[in-house]
Amino acid sequence: MPSVRTRFAPSPTGFLHVGSARTALCNWAYARRHAGRFILRIEDTDRERSTRESEAAIVDGLTWLGIDWDEGPVRQSERRERHDAVVEELLKTGAAYRCRCTAEEIEERKRQTIAAGGKWTYDGRCRDLGLDESCGPHTVRLRLPEEGRLEWDDLVFGASGQDVREIGDRIIRRSDGYPLYHLAVVVDDLDMNISHVLRGADHHANTPFQIAIYRALDRKPPLFAHVPLIVGAGGKKLSKRSDPVSVQEYRQGGYLPEALANWLVRIGWSHGDQEIFSAEEIASLFDLESVNRASGQADPAKLLSLNLHYIKTLPRTDLIERLQPFLAAETGRRAEVTPALEALVDLLRERSRNLVEMARQARFLLLDEIPYDAKAARKHLRREIEPALQDLHDRLAGLDAWTADTLEAAFEEVRAGHGDLPMGKLAQPVRVAITGTAVSPGIFDTLALLGQRRAVGRIAEAIHFMRHG
Repeated sequence: MPSVRTRFAPSPTGFLHVGSARTALCNWAYARRHAGRFILRIEDTDRERSTRESEAAIVDGLTWLGIDWDEGPVRQSERRERHDAVVEELLKTGAAYRCRCTAEEIEERKRQTIAAGGKWTYDGRCRDLGLDESCGPHTVRLRLPEEGRLEWDDLVFGASGQDVREIGDRIIRRSDGYPLYHLAVVVDDLDMNISHVLRGADHHANTPFQIAIYRALDRKPPLFAHVPLIVGAGGKKLSKRSDPVSVQEYRQGGYLPEALANWLVRIGWSHGDQEIFSAEEIASLFDLESVNRASGQADPAKLLSLNLHYIKTLPRTDLIERLQPFLAAETGRRAEVTPALEALVDLLRERSRNLVEMARQARFLLLDEIPYDAKAARKHLRREIEPALQDLHDRLAGLDAWTADTLEAAFEEVRAGHGDLPMGKLAQPVRVAITGTAVSPGIFDTLALLGQRRAVGRIAEAIHFMRHG
């Protein structure tokens, strides 16, 4: 295969969308598999919506996902002179022409055509007028052939194309002098020697006109591969209101980048029955032959499963470091890494679906005062359990050894002394007393990690709460 050069070209108008992240991942993986080059290009020609803050968010999202690039980032807006020069070249060769039709005039002609039952494409009114710069405000249109098809062999969808009559002479430079996306993207891909354009299927319809620009420039287009879009439940488009749609949302939700990248690359692509892929495996195995044509449905349950897998298998030191921002959000400070925290993280990694959950369940160890979850307190810190809880408090306060075994023995003695009290009736009030919630690792392990002084003190506070509210 000739030298592979792929690119990811996001518009910096917001956070990194998960669909865009998957596109970036596919381009990165394809280039890595074929020992090629991966280029990051920022398509910031939308002057009203593009911001440097959004650009920084996109770069940060890619870096967090582990996607690195060999060239860039190159800003499309900084290549304006090159785009202008190509438009002038097309005007000079007659492949393009100036059009002085106003938007209002075109809209009226379009309305009349559709009302008469026709399909609108630009009617060529200025096509043969030979207008020059003195014509006043104008756009520049590409002159398409009157007949023929613009075809290509898509590496995902196969034979594709469109009749030129369905396209018409479209604008390549606006009346304000700025080139349109179609012109800029073709010029940039040519200048950067892009060999493969891997992008979302929503761009499939843009390709015929872009091929027309390549032909007008007498240049060979790259190979195109359009990756099906990600959809939500029932095949519906992902909704910002009901679905997480940005990489930032998943990051803030406590997902690991390894899990998100693994999940994204598997939406619409497969490699046998394998579900779990390391970054190295993605880079060595990804191919276009196994990309489905149908839209890929995002399955949140699979992402949770993958996240749990990576939380379980990540080295403890690495996991704690990644957990630190979430611990800080819960406690207001960076956590000191102690043997107790290390042991707690090992317990929590078996039951935490994300780092937000893990941090929330770990805060009891890091804070001196623990607020009670109101629902858990109402259910478990009730006056009828107070005698047994007081008995347990006294026994725990008198223990000479504070281990899971001695704690279990103390619980058994209290249960026996209170009519064979069910374990849950005693353990749940203790759990709420020491963690503030009704969910934690095993009660004996949790007490052992907290330590005798703090545990006994919190049980005393719970008894006071039950008595006085």
